Amino acid sequence: MSRLTFNRSAIAVAVLLVAGGAYLHSRNGDIGIDNANAAVPAAITAPVASPAPVGNAAPAVAVATDFSSIVERAGPAVVNISVTGKAKQSAVSDQDDDSGLDPNDPFSQFFKRFGPQLQIPRHPQIMRGEGSGFIISTDGLILTNAHVVEGASEVTVKLTDRREFKAKVLGSDKQSDIAVIRIDAKNLPTVQIGNPALTRVGEPVLAIGSPYGFENTATAGIVSAKSRSLPDDTYVPFIQTDVAVNPGNSGGPLFNIKGEVIGINSQIYSQTGGYQGLSFAIPIDVATKVEQQLVAHGKVTRSHLGVSVQEVNQALAESFGLKSAAGALVSSVDKGSPADKGGMQTGDVILRFNGQAINHSADLPSLVADTAPGTSSAIEVIRGGQSKTLTVKLTEATPLKIAGKDNGSDSQGRLGLALRELSPDEQQQVGIRGGLVVEDASGPSALAGIQRGDVILSLNGKPVNSVEQLRQLVSKAGKNVALLVQRDKDKIFVPLNLG
Repeated sequence: MSRLTFNRSAIAVAVLLVAGGAYLHSRNGDIGIDNANAAVPAAITAPVASPAPVGNAAPAVAVATDFSSIVERAGPAVVNISVTGKAKQSAVSDQDDDSGLDPNDPFSQFFKRFGPQLQIPRHPQIMRGEGSGFIISTDGLILTNAHVVEGASEVTVKLTDRREFKAKVLGSDKQSDIAVIRIDAKNLPTVQIGNPALTRVGEPVLAIGSPYGFENTATAGIVSAKSRSLPDDTYVPFIQTDVAVNPGNSGGPLFNIKGEVIGINSQIYSQTGGYQGLSFAIPIDVATKVEQQLVAHGKVTRSHLGVSVQEVNQALAESFGLKSAAGALVSSVDKGSPADKGGMQTGDVILRFNGQAINHSADLPSLVADTAPGTSSAIEVIRGGQSKTLTVKLTEATPLKIAGKDNGSDSQGRLGLALRELSPDEQQQVGIRGGLVVEDASGPSALAGIQRGDVILSLNGKPVNSVEQLRQLVSKAGKNVALLVQRDKDKIFVPLNLG
């Protein structure tokens, strides 16, 4: 399975300065002294969808959306942010890669943060970078991304009227990628805050920022999707757009057609480090909740449930007897966690949290995180086809995580697996009881990505301890089954179509 990665789009230009001169080079060759002819991304406008024709009426002609009034009104509240700090590494070369990924894998670049890294001699170094932000109060409060100001010893904010201010970082939350900074100024222009919940897929949106250092650049597009969950971002239901976002846009605002900020541009999907049609913004309501805690306390307090969850697709829905593909499927429960003490089990499908529907697994983390520690929460789950309501008392800690798309396995025959039971020593080493080790995978299991060494823990929520037991369960199973698979320390349900 190809690995997909989402890169932070924060630092427009990273420059390491050393005694004897400055060197600038991009890993991807997009920008740099050695590439003076690099193209400048052009601003675009998003077409408004034409209404469907009624009867025999001719379809309406699409008209380009004019964002000029929004740019004129809100543009002065968008700022350029320059940061200076010490480099984390004494030297970086184009060949250096500490990600642990195959450098020949075309997707390996996806796993690297934005901020072109440079080839520099091993000397004391200074890192410089640029990002974006926007003013939310007239007395100088500014929102941006945490990765824009991460490790910065000095932060400079430049306004559209060319005034510059040194900024103080009031707080930064890496998990949501939100930071709050302040400048000493009065009567500043501010943006209007909108409601992302009212945003519809397909509606026009506008981004303003400083891609590659080109200040106050406007780009436009449409909302492509909502409530996207991305790898390593467990608390943010991202807004996906096709707005052109590049290094330096991070921290800048995403506007709706009314000129209201509905998100903060944060990440892109890219093989090259530059824009390729997929951009992701943090919903502004998520950001403002973080901002309020950072301003008041300098840190963010979240609640802890203690489960790993994954998205419910159609195959998993059929395997668990659900009427529709919705909810968050619990793939593991941390021992001693609030979920464990509240009676939650692996294989439960969470449908509601404190009365709020969970349509996607990405909906759950933010709801848990926003609930005060110590709160007793009602969680509606489906277990064995029956609805149950559990009462869980949340604690303060790192909240739940979203499981990634790993793979699993099953027994011989219909599943295409060669299996054996774990020895007592192996069970102790892995930290489980029961389970079956995959010796070989073919057929449906191989297509699902199951590998030698994976451990099968259950089928359709029923624990398995022997090959014969699994074979009997498979013989009674329908077209679709769900296997709970452990690989290393991670657990995830894997749907298999047995045909």
